[in-house]
Amino acid sequence: MSRILCVWSPNWAIETWRRRRPSAPQAEPFALAGLSRGLRVLTAVSPQAAAAGLFPGQGLTDARALRPDLVLAEAEPEADARALEALADWCVRFSPAVAPDPPDGLFLDIGGVAHLWGGEAEMAADLAARLARDGLTARIAVAGTAGAAWALARSPAAEAGPRILAPGGPGDGAPPPELAGLPAAALRLEPAAVERLARLGLRRIGQLTALPRGPLAKRFGAGVLLRLDQALGRAPEALAFRRPPTPWFFRLDLAEPVSAPEDLARLCRDAALGLCARLEASGRGARRFRLDFHRVDGAPVDLELGLSRPACDPERLARLFLPRLETLDPGFGIEAVSLQAAEAEVLTPGQADLASLLEPVEGPEALAPLIDRLTARLGARRVWRSRPLASHVPERSVRRTAALEVAAGPAGGWPAWRPRPLRLLPRPEPLEGVIALTPDEPPRQFRWRRRVHRIHLAEGPERIGAEWWRTGIEAVRTDQVRDYYRVEDQDGARFWVFRSGLHDHDRPVRWWLHGLFG
Repeated sequence: MSRILCVWSPNWAIETWRRRRPSAPQAEPFALAGLSRGLRVLTAVSPQAAAAGLFPGQGLTDARALRPDLVLAEAEPEADARALEALADWCVRFSPAVAPDPPDGLFLDIGGVAHLWGGEAEMAADLAARLARDGLTARIAVAGTAGAAWALARSPAAEAGPRILAPGGPGDGAPPPELAGLPAAALRLEPAAVERLARLGLRRIGQLTALPRGPLAKRFGAGVLLRLDQALGRAPEALAFRRPPTPWFFRLDLAEPVSAPEDLARLCRDAALGLCARLEASGRGARRFRLDFHRVDGAPVDLELGLSRPACDPERLARLFLPRLETLDPGFGIEAVSLQAAEAEVLTPGQADLASLLEPVEGPEALAPLIDRLTARLGARRVWRSRPLASHVPERSVRRTAALEVAAGPAGGWPAWRPRPLRLLPRPEPLEGVIALTPDEPPRQFRWRRRVHRIHLAEGPERIGAEWWRTGIEAVRTDQVRDYYRVEDQDGARFWVFRSGLHDHDRPVRWWLHGLFG
């Protein structure tokens, strides 16, 4: 059964502005100002300013005329949005499913986790106390739907403490008494709809549920009926959780905060053991892991790890996280740690015979631990691999991708009868002093990088033309035609060379070296 906890901070913009500037004077009355439709208006007011008759949306000139001593500051909506996202990350200690409700609220899905605090009331009280210690005023409510929790959190009764709406209710379809007496605006209706309802004397939620549904939707729009049904649980409502719920999650709560590096390493290993046990029991492995350390002061500290292949080895995960723990700032101590796996896949180990067990591991499985260690130490952007790309032009047939990137489909390759060099030069390099018996034969001698190579063996040619469909047909020229040869010199070195152009045209023919076979 889903249970939604709603957190609302009525003074969010004011309190977060002051948290960003702890040395700023705490003068009152205080308000934030910004632009709205080209006019300067108040965007947020402190409780003292509200008691003086000021309100958000009021013109700046009218506000100053009413209170000449009003202290103003510039509103920072972008910074407030970032602070709300940071608060959502911090609330993961209460639930892995947290959805921001801009501009000043949050939704937490606490179904199945409230018992860890002793119940929903104890959990809500603990959350409110922690926010209060950080200087944030919060009203909290718990209900079976997001709409009901939103309405209860904004009711005047929520000022006295968290409000808990018990599961169930009247069986005749009527709203619970806690919701019936709330104003219609608590259903998150548009201001125009609230005004139209008030003209007919419909100011409470209970009055709306007593009306026939057909005329109500026809007179005031389907939006009113939808919000009413969402609050009462008759219609579903999708919440955009910042961290989608996942079963691959493991959390450890500590009796006392720790900060020593060896303690953090032990916590990392214990969390990996717990999560990997769940993954292994289901026959799965994961490519990405996120390790969150929850500090006493509430600041989130997280580490992310990517793997080249799905795995569920706790010792391997602990070793990869260990070097990054050195850069972690525990602050006044870590009181909880959580590990979450993403991109979980079913592990399909191959069947091995007795002879293969005595041989060294080869293939992608052998390189995966090395790639993971390099990525963990150097960063995901500094480790890359080459992947084939469908193109006739050799220099376009390979692309550079991140080492941890998952291939979109099966990797293609060149046919066996058209081998490609082990090393392809970034750009073809010109050859000098080329000697060929006839224009259409491979070279018998050439000079490359100041050294003369005499050819003993040659294979070819393999003609490759320009990809004319990428540009207009008028841009295709004869000098774009290439005849490739695989040649071997007197020392056994093998090269991939080509001749550009055709001898029966005016453009000169040139020879180039494009790759080395080894």
